[in-house]
Amino acid sequence: MRQRFDFNSRKVLLTGATRGIGRALVDRLAARGALVLATGRDPSAVALLVRDTPAVLDGMAADLGEIGAAQSIADWVKVRHPDTSVVINNAAIMNRGALTGAGQDHLEAISTEIAVNLRAPLALSVALLPVLHRHSGAAIVNVTSGLAIAPRPDAAVYCATKAGLRSFTRALRDQCRRALYPIQVTEVVMTLVDTGLTAPVAIRKYPPERAAADLVRGVEAGLEEVWVEKAKHLRLVHRLSPKLAYRIMRAR
Repeated sequence: MRQRFDFNSRKVLLTGATRGIGRALVDRLAARGALVLATGRDPSAVALLVRDTPAVLDGMAADLGEIGAAQSIADWVKVRHPDTSVVINNAAIMNRGALTGAGQDHLEAISTEIAVNLRAPLALSVALLPVLHRHSGAAIVNVTSGLAIAPRPDAAVYCATKAGLRSFTRALRDQCRRALYPIQVTEVVMTLVDTGLTAPVAIRKYPPERAAADLVRGVEAGLEEVWVEKAKHLRLVHRLSPKLAYRIMRAR
């Protein structure tokens, strides 16, 4: 039987907190009585969020594309906020385009995308396990995407990182259970949400406020997987016919 999760009075580390889904999550978590530790790449945006949003208890600017950034955030949490009991790995970047162009150097962009989308959430999740497992109940929430199930051709690296994060989340959940850690490990499989990351895509998009509400509601319900809006349909199509799911995504 699933146990409900209560955000009230909990300290929540949230990456990518200054815009998009992350910014909407700040407001949703505040409504649930949580205290947010906000991280983002832009120091001025993080500072404004801390100054203007009462629910944001503290903030740290960090570029997750840099080696050591995740460890720096984890050390900051351990020293200044050891009572943190929730980590939401939300930050992500997406580089679009073909990797087949002659003479193009994609390696630096690939490295950065992997660092932000995959290496950072893995490192933060593992580095903060000693903090989280001391609580009677804690949570790690990793935001993936329907693109982890059926990739888009123009976002190959992004899709690969989200597929990797999906696999890691499942394996970490099993490890926490075997170690008897009281940590709920939840994957949130996002749909196409109306954020700066999806700005080039000219089709209907899901509002970030609704995406944030779905995430919080799913974690509160104790779900291992939260499928947001159209991601639910993609999951069903993929179960019936993976080829059809891939065809749908290629046509977008």
